[in-house]
Amino acid sequence: MVLGIIAGVGVLLVVVLLAAYTVKVYNSLVSLREQVDQAKQNIDVLLKQRQDELTKLIDAASEYMDHEEELLTELTQAREQAAQAGTPQEQAAADQQVRQAMMNFEARAEEYPELRSQENLMQFQERISGIEDQISDRRELYNEAATQLNTRIDQFPYVLIANQFGFDERELFEATAAEKEDVDVSAAFDSA
Repeated sequence: MVLGIIAGVGVLLVVVLLAAYTVKVYNSLVSLREQVDQAKQNIDVLLKQRQDELTKLIDAASEYMDHEEELLTELTQAREQAAQAGTPQEQAAADQQVRQAMMNFEARAEEYPELRSQENLMQFQERISGIEDQISDRRELYNEAATQLNTRIDQFPYVLIANQFGFDERELFEATAAEKEDVDVSAAFDSA
């Protein structure tokens, strides 16, 4: 009878240890899966930030370009009218139009100085470049976390738990074929 109790306790102890080990393995896999998910979400946050900064950059650039185009168009029209003016009355009207165009230009120049506009564009470009660097770093972290998870779920005894509870491998970020190609620097300078 004592041997039966000892055997029963021994079996119970083995079952408890096996269950505890299974829980430990499962929790380890869950932790790795959550690290991968968090790394992916961090990338998504940066992609959203980049999108917001690109929108701001485009808005600032188009505002600057619209400002320049509008002023140049106004000045060009005034100059053409002045060149075509034949009578003193036409010349006076053309001069008035040129003066008005110049006043508009000066007023706009005070509101949107060229250097400030260029500085804003440069700041947006620098922020976008910084976000791109952060995205690259976060993709590295994601790949590390995904590789750890993928390796773990292929190892014994983790593979048994992973298959039982539906843990799947995660896809890694890889460079596209276009990103792997050599950069033709001379073509980039020629197009600029």
